[in-house]
Amino acid sequence: MKEKVRKILENKDKTVPILSFPSTQLLGISVKELIASSDKQLSGMKAIADRCAVGASLNMMDLSVEAEAFGAKVLFEEDEIPTVTEGVITDICDVEDIEVPKVGSARTSLYIDGVRKAKKEIKDIPVFCGVIGPYSLAGRLFDMTELMMECYDSPDEVKILLSKATEFLKEYIKAFKEAGADGVVMAEPAAGLLSPALAEEFSEPFVKEIFESVNDDDFVICYHNCGNTVINMADSIASLGADIYHFGNAIELKDMIPLMPSDTIVMGNVDPVLFKDGTPDDIRNSVQKVYDACSSFDNFMISSGCDIPALAKWENIDAYFEKVKELYASN
Repeated sequence: MKEKVRKILENKDKTVPILSFPSTQLLGISVKELIASSDKQLSGMKAIADRCAVGASLNMMDLSVEAEAFGAKVLFEEDEIPTVTEGVITDICDVEDIEVPKVGSARTSLYIDGVRKAKKEIKDIPVFCGVIGPYSLAGRLFDMTELMMECYDSPDEVKILLSKATEFLKEYIKAFKEAGADGVVMAEPAAGLLSPALAEEFSEPFVKEIFESVNDDDFVICYHNCGNTVINMADSIASLGADIYHFGNAIELKDMIPLMPSDTIVMGNVDPVLFKDGTPDDIRNSVQKVYDACSSFDNFMISSGCDIPALAKWENIDAYFEKVKELYASN
């Protein structure tokens, strides 16, 4: 186990939820303002690190950035995380026409610069970057439903698309490393929609290629999948070579933990929607439930099940951290 991973695991009261966009409320700015400025992204990361007992600082988990760099159309709203509205091809036969963009194009430069600045300001915990996974990116460049169908009808073309996504993601993560990032959180949620066989063919090898290209003893690799079929993909996911596996609340986490390598951390999976729509008591009860189910596993750490919404209530976020601290203080 890498030293940075060991330190995170040794301090389970310093939880690592996927928490970034609610920083807008602390700064009094909109999501639209946050994603347009590396200085504001730094301020958001620092505001969360200063307020919350986190074991690592995460930059903005914006899964539109990479697709936008390829030329996809993105919808920007004041207080919502950006979403891709139109890919770059409408027919998989046009995949050869897709050009792999240079890292730094579109908003990628802002996100890299935000991490570079965060490393200078946030000293006591690791700073992680966030990226999308290759299959999830491919779905945004084409069409998510069509992509799944083309896995059967045009597998060679789909793999060309995945190879182009992979080529870009390798260089993007390397740029984050050069900027000082201590690790990466890769979100590959769309792979959770696939059958185990399709995931093994169209996600696993490409994720492995990316991880192998950036892996070293000082760089932490975290894989996130919030799909409801991940337990059926456990063997494939366990083979990816990640240091941390992060799963959503669509599964019973206690069933997944023993299927992952024992020398990795498995994180999850408090319902992220509760942070926005629930109450502090709802959050406390959810944290307790996940803890009771999973705390017997030495490599378990509690976390949110996915990205905490931008409009989550801070009283709920605070309740989450207070409850985690309470649970581990009693042990």
